[in-house]
Amino acid sequence: MKIALIGYGKMGKAIEEIAVSRGHEIVLKISSSNKNEFTAENLKKADAAIEFTNPESAFENLKTLVNAGTPTVCGSTGWLEHQSGIENLVAEKNGSFLYASNFSIGVNLFFELNTYLAKLMNPHSEYDVSIEEIHHTAKKDAPSGTAITLAEQVLAQLSRKKEWTKETEEKPTDLAIKSIRVDPAPGTHIITYSSDIDDIEIKHTAHNRQGFAFGAVLAAEYVANKKGIHNMKDVLGLGNG
Repeated sequence: MKIALIGYGKMGKAIEEIAVSRGHEIVLKISSSNKNEFTAENLKKADAAIEFTNPESAFENLKTLVNAGTPTVCGSTGWLEHQSGIENLVAEKNGSFLYASNFSIGVNLFFELNTYLAKLMNPHSEYDVSIEEIHHTAKKDAPSGTAITLAEQVLAQLSRKKEWTKETEEKPTDLAIKSIRVDPAPGTHIITYSSDIDDIEIKHTAHNRQGFAFGAVLAAEYVANKKGIHNMKDVLGLGNG
């Protein structure tokens, strides 16, 4: 498979290493130094694109990719206020698009565990819940996209919580997400249920970027010959339950 990398920082280089090891060819690498090469003509060389940039550029990059008809995997976070616009464009262009807040197989299994635990905890109002995420200091968005996904899963199952908030709870119905930035830290996410009697905690710790890169390549392999909007549940066969 021929892959275009939109964003060629540490994550892009990790994706390249995994992709090549799986027999794929990188036919386009776009960074801040060669944006002039990010054209529909060059994108025609690729069977799929993987976009890992930043909140400021992701939306425009995705529009370019979808308009070019390139099946696209997006791992950028902090742009989701525009998500419906991209999904509408994908539908209009009969394209193929997959966004994930985290491509790690371990994290996606952790998402399933988080949802199940929140469902179990719903009747037990003596437990309060909080989320903590730890990342490297170069990460621009806070809370992380992964933490927001975890929070939204909890909110969907836990009737006593209504919305997530940054750092502190203003009301009992708030779900606080605490963000810590320290080096080196590829990513740690902790969900804690606390009562006067005990705590229940689940935690995922990434050791490096390889898990994210591997999952992103799997996602590109998945979307290359498909149409529509997809997610990591589709890629990993986890279903929608």
